[in-house]
Amino acid sequence: MKRENLGEGKPQFKVAYHADYVHPVVDGHRFPMRKYDILYKRLLSGAFEYDFFEPDEVEKSLVIAVHDSNYIEDLYGLRLTRAQERKTGFKVDNQLVKRERIITKGTLQCVDYSLQYGVAMNIAGGTHHAYAAHGEGFCLINDQAVGAQYLLDQFPNYKILVVDLDVHQGNGTASIFRDNPSVFTFSMHGKNNYPMHKERSDLDLHLEDGIQDQEYLWLLETHLDRVWKAVDPDFVFYQCGADVLQSDKLGKLCLTKEGCKKRDMVVMAYARSQEVPLVACMGGGYSEEVALIVEIHQNTFETAAKLFF
Repeated sequence: MKRENLGEGKPQFKVAYHADYVHPVVDGHRFPMRKYDILYKRLLSGAFEYDFFEPDEVEKSLVIAVHDSNYIEDLYGLRLTRAQERKTGFKVDNQLVKRERIITKGTLQCVDYSLQYGVAMNIAGGTHHAYAAHGEGFCLINDQAVGAQYLLDQFPNYKILVVDLDVHQGNGTASIFRDNPSVFTFSMHGKNNYPMHKERSDLDLHLEDGIQDQEYLWLLETHLDRVWKAVDPDFVFYQCGADVLQSDKLGKLCLTKEGCKKRDMVVMAYARSQEVPLVACMGGGYSEEVALIVEIHQNTFETAAKLFF
């Protein structure tokens, strides 16, 4: 079935971007909001051609198919408590909620485009710390979880693989799909990093501090091969955070820029060779130099362009 869904005609590299991805935050905030605009401009002037599209806001019914309706009503109604806001890392207002809805719709539209063209990517997204009933860690709506359920609503027999290679465990995604055999969650993350209480993914690789390219890539290739054979996925969501980089302020791993590029190649080459549609979201990245974060993300897009187009 996965092979039958790939579209005919000239492929297009669909990329979700909206100006509202950049949300105003206070000076010194740990989240590097401006990376989205910089990345968009870098891709526009780069060596590859991308077909950018501007998402609108996701329908509430699709969000509450994954999230607790009371939580979503409180989020949309700006009724989160100060404690709940502190857990997310953001002051919640209408503009922020609109941003989260737009990002989520971008991922949903990427799902449709990837079924047609093999791959589609969101410049933002990968909000994997959002649980069904609360947000945390800069994540309020779990866009990939909403996307996975959206896909299952259309294709109930699909097997979905979530490959989460952010430096932080995809705890919200793991929790949401804990009892859903149609979604296999594979998270490869820092053992001694946020969140200190880890959820149970279908497969967790808890990495020691300071791991470098060679060992990281060997572990990824070995386990991804086993997972792929066991799951035989019809669709892949890829969370490709730039926070595995050695310079990251919130990570404890030691990958180089070249190691990050090879990581992306490993995951995407599996999907491409098996003709399995893939949606990638950029996830985290907290290096002091925003240019480094953007370079890692740009390499991810260029790797996909080389492989799929």
